[in-house]
Amino acid sequence: MSDDPHPDTVASALLAGISVLVRRVRQVPVEGGLTMPERTALSHLARSGATTSSALAREAQITAQAMGATLGALRDRGLVERRPDPNDGRRALLTVTEAGHQALKNKRNARAELIARALTGGTFSPTELEQLAAAAPLLERLAQNI
Repeated sequence: MSDDPHPDTVASALLAGISVLVRRVRQVPVEGGLTMPERTALSHLARSGATTSSALAREAQITAQAMGATLGALRDRGLVERRPDPNDGRRALLTVTEAGHQALKNKRNARAELIARALTGGTFSPTELEQLAAAAPLLERLAQNI
């Protein structure tokens, strides 16, 4: 009989721990911050490059109307630009502006600072910090395999 943890046990423990971490980190307020729908739309747009509102809505799995309202708020704040599609004049392509990229970076930095503060609060030993550092690429690889 092996002492190796069963994949189901590991999966349940990871899901529970990561779910709490993600919920807590998402609550980090950032001055002039983005709402969750705005951050999601902006992140999708930053990853996909120039695209249409309907394509973003499909990718985010929300209605075109909801995406339109979110993108309108992002445009009003200068975080997203709308330009005519050079291949189809009837469509508009959306892109993230420099201010939009900065807003995403600010949110990521605030989250990283929150986690760094928690890690340096004295509740983690040097060995535990090494274990967390070693787990980070494994978690990323796990996410890519889902």
